[in-house]
Amino acid sequence: MKRPGLTTDAIILNDKKEVLLIKRTIPPFKGTWVLPGGHVEYKEKVEDSLKREAKEEIGVELEIKELFGVYSTPNRDPRDHIVTIVYTGKIKEGSEIKLGEEASDYKFFPLKDLSSNIGFDHKKIIEEFKESQ
Repeated sequence: MKRPGLTTDAIILNDKKEVLLIKRTIPPFKGTWVLPGGHVEYKEKVEDSLKREAKEEIGVELEIKELFGVYSTPNRDPRDHIVTIVYTGKIKEGSEIKLGEEASDYKFFPLKDLSSNIGFDHKKIIEEFKESQ
């Protein structure tokens, strides 16, 4: 029986209320800006997955603030039916961004001036977050 995969993503804001995006080095959406996040491993809590992915992708300790939403449109990821759980979070004080191998760059984008080159459905997620503020 086929089942959807599970990922987590983080909406991380700086003090200026800009959202952190990373530029992917791997397919799908190689070269696009995305929210930090990734696949949940077997027997891993989703919150622990997000903290692990933040450490792997951007080298930071992540403080999870709250659940923002769940996105489950079957074609949101070209690889398979992937459901993502999106949390808001902040980088713990004293933790500095150090990119891992899945990201070539990072940037804090103003919520009203997002890049047009955003992968997955992350632009929709960010737009819905902006509307909720």
